[in-house]
Amino acid sequence: MSRTPIRFAILLAATLVAAGPALAQAAGEAAASDPIAIEVHAREIPTFDTRDRTRTRFGSLEFRSGLVLTSPYRGFGGLSGFRFLDSAGEKFVALSDKGDWMTGRLVYRGKQVTGLADVQMAPMLGSDRLPITTRKWFDTEALAVDGGIAYVGIERANQILKFDFGREGVRAPGEPLTLPPAAQKLPFNKGIEALAWVPKPHKLAGTLIAISERGLDSSGNIMGFLIGGPSPGQFSVKRTLDYDISDAVLLPRGDLLILERKFSLMTGVRIRIRRIAMTSIAPGRVLDGPEIFDADLGNEVDNMEAIDVHQTADGQTVLTMVSDDNFSVVQRNILLQFTLVDP
Repeated sequence: MSRTPIRFAILLAATLVAAGPALAQAAGEAAASDPIAIEVHAREIPTFDTRDRTRTRFGSLEFRSGLVLTSPYRGFGGLSGFRFLDSAGEKFVALSDKGDWMTGRLVYRGKQVTGLADVQMAPMLGSDRLPITTRKWFDTEALAVDGGIAYVGIERANQILKFDFGREGVRAPGEPLTLPPAAQKLPFNKGIEALAWVPKPHKLAGTLIAISERGLDSSGNIMGFLIGGPSPGQFSVKRTLDYDISDAVLLPRGDLLILERKFSLMTGVRIRIRRIAMTSIAPGRVLDGPEIFDADLGNEVDNMEAIDVHQTADGQTVLTMVSDDNFSVVQRNILLQFTLVDP
């Protein structure tokens, strides 16, 4: 063998030895990004009001059913965003506040939800196709879906990522959106908490509505943003009774439902929903609307952080709410469903 092939062989061997750890790391990262099938146990919640178990009507909502969700999988929990992927209210995508996707479907018995099936979890990926947690991006708190596109708000990083979820599912890389300057400067841990996409034929079609948890304007109201669409700009949501915003969703006819919560050592956890007329949403406006639902620790609630809506085959409008247990042994991941009596 001539010297040139020998030198090439030695160089190749040395290159492979040096690259070994890097190749192994890349393979490990690829494997770590694959979805993992997990088991989720569901215990049914037979009644919403623990003080009056015969009561079913709560403001404009009527209780349908609920579940307490647990899993032996260590990464399960912290559910802070939830959206249905079909019109039947079965297939869903959710996210945990530790930067993970969760997909699956709800199982029903009649109109009652009884469990979760086909559940998988996977890390959320950035534009470099590495888990976003490698950038120390946590607190993935907000989720909106527009057909095959998913938007995720990262609260502490003041970022919104756009995913081609319809094409690549949980393996899709997230591309950062360009946000208004005020959205990039929201207070630490009080940033974007709610996202809602406006579809056709509404006047704001093509707009991503983004609302902070408690980023306050000069009048003490909660800041929100209209991103893209025909009328981009900033608005506010009137803050009352120390409630913070945890999620928002559009009703089929266009009104915006805002899910809110507050906590104090005196009163514990309180949850409410306000209904905002779509016609009132515009740059420069201060939005407000009637309270259609409220609950406290006398009801089966926890740290409710996600809300979505779907319509049943018989035309009923169903609201689904999900709680974030903060990975705490004293809190619960629960899923609740209500019928909107006045759609």
